[in-house]
Amino acid sequence: MIKNALKRLVYLYLNGSVHVAVAVFALVQMTFYFSKIPFDPIVSLLAFSGTLFSYNFIKYADVVYRNRNTLSSDMKWVIGISVIAMITGIICFFMLEPLTQLVTIGFLLLSVLYAIPINPKIPNLRNWAGVKIYIVSLCWAGVSLILPIVNAGVDMTFDIGIKFIQRFLLVLILILIFEIVDLQFDDKRLKTVPQTLGVEKTKKLILLLLIPFYVLEFFKVGFESIQAWNNLVIVTLVWYFTREASPKKSKYFTLFWVESVPIIWWLLVVGENWFS
Repeated sequence: MIKNALKRLVYLYLNGSVHVAVAVFALVQMTFYFSKIPFDPIVSLLAFSGTLFSYNFIKYADVVYRNRNTLSSDMKWVIGISVIAMITGIICFFMLEPLTQLVTIGFLLLSVLYAIPINPKIPNLRNWAGVKIYIVSLCWAGVSLILPIVNAGVDMTFDIGIKFIQRFLLVLILILIFEIVDLQFDDKRLKTVPQTLGVEKTKKLILLLLIPFYVLEFFKVGFESIQAWNNLVIVTLVWYFTREASPKKSKYFTLFWVESVPIIWWLLVVGENWFS
């Protein structure tokens, strides 16, 4: 019984998008820390619940609709936590500043267009060849950085732009690793980067993108050498995951380990702050 309960918890944590929601939550906390913004529980909860619901909606909405009469108990649990996340997100939305609400609506519309076709002749953004990775990277960077900044009333500066580009690059890199692992499952019409360039060239592209991701740290306002060391750990970790990435890898390689990178990045910052 305990073993089955643990297996269900692991299933819900990974396949119910809780882990990816924690990753976005972690990036929001880094925004508070580096931008000297007090912890905002409303923005944090909105980012977490919004990510959880949107990911599950994109992954399972069609499956749930087609199999609504024969849903497994695990899927019913996923639906349950998704509904709770949706309600939580709606409550948090109405507690945001008016400008933040407008920005949130913008990202919400982008998520809707990503998942739902505009009309039968126009596919959703998810199925537009070559577009998917940029939309997801934009949403992650926007929700984890722009929303906290706007809600705190902080001015958009060059430093915020640097942070946004760095955040965008990190998510883009992680998605490329996902695409390598998912190569055998992705529709060829998607024209993902590994489908277009091949696995080895995609890995070289990832390593190339790690350079600006790391170098941008030195251009941030209030740069501290410890952050360069923290980022070097992240670069090394991503390099290892890139080297290990293969279409033969288990999906849990990306679902847990690759998606853990933002969480590890945050924990490094927390640890550094704790011991300083």
